[in-house]
Amino acid sequence: MLNSKPENQNSKPYDLGKRTLKFAKRVVAYVNKLPKTVTGIEIGKQLMRSAGSVGANYIEAEEALSRKDFAMRIKISRKEAKESKYWLLLGEPVNDQQGERDALVQEATELTKIFGAIVEKSK
Repeated sequence: MLNSKPENQNSKPYDLGKRTLKFAKRVVAYVNKLPKTVTGIEIGKQLMRSAGSVGANYIEAEEALSRKDFAMRIKISRKEAKESKYWLLLGEPVNDQQGERDALVQEATELTKIFGAIVEKSK
């Protein structure tokens, strides 16, 4: 696990389990504020699935039975982070949620890069 630095108010958590859980919880709060249109509901469902899957697969990777299993789960986490970014960009937030959407897109991008680096190092 990446726990090399203590967490403070201005830093991102180095514990990826906590970080991915926080990401998923923020996405849930964001989705709850999306417009209740057919499009908003469908995008929200897809976004919640992919965002939740990022952390769920990371937890599975931590319990992997082999290096191959570990790499596969990390790759799935990376894929789901990319998908989360896609759904975030596709949806139209209400005006006061634009900043949160941008922050979530940034977090999805960072998680994608982190998981990509883990995949490379695990080879």
